[in-house]
Amino acid sequence: MKKGMIIGLSITGGVLLFVLILIMWVVGIYNNLVTLNEAVNQSWSQVENQYQRRADLIPNLVSTVKGYANFEKSVLTEVTQARASVGGIKATKEILDDPESFQKFQVAQGQLSGALSRLLVTVENYPDLKANENFLQLQAQLEGTENRIAVERRRFNETVQGYNTTIKRFPNAVFANMFGFRDKQYFKATAGSETAPKVDFN
Repeated sequence: MKKGMIIGLSITGGVLLFVLILIMWVVGIYNNLVTLNEAVNQSWSQVENQYQRRADLIPNLVSTVKGYANFEKSVLTEVTQARASVGGIKATKEILDDPESFQKFQVAQGQLSGALSRLLVTVENYPDLKANENFLQLQAQLEGTENRIAVERRRFNETVQGYNTTIKRFPNAVFANMFGFRDKQYFKATAGSETAPKVDFN
């Protein structure tokens, strides 16, 4: 074999090896981005599960409270309307890529949380209702669900942070942009939540 031919084969082999390594590197980055994206989607589904659990508890809670004739109907109407508003928003995983839709979803959930809080505060004026076993069980389940929602939202934000950080780092940012991986939205605190509520025992 001629010396020139051997050198040519060596160069060709080296180039092919380099291309193969480059392809494997890009595939590794892509697979990592897919894995992180799926982790965000899975975390989102856990948040949705807890929101659904809360939505499922509300009709029973409203039904139990309705039995008390003097109970403020406007509070029950507000809860029912807020639940309907939340139900009207399709909370698919695509919402995570759309800041406007995500904001609407978060506002609707915040309104429902506020309506439920007002309902539970109003219950304080009805000692018989506060002592009702069904109501107490529903209230405990609702409080537990609110805690679960807070936990899942925190986990979701942590997962989103990992994903968003990865797609913004070089060289991942180049490939994330090329393959269509976009920033995901974070849950933010409800407006006014930084102000502590006033408690009056008079």
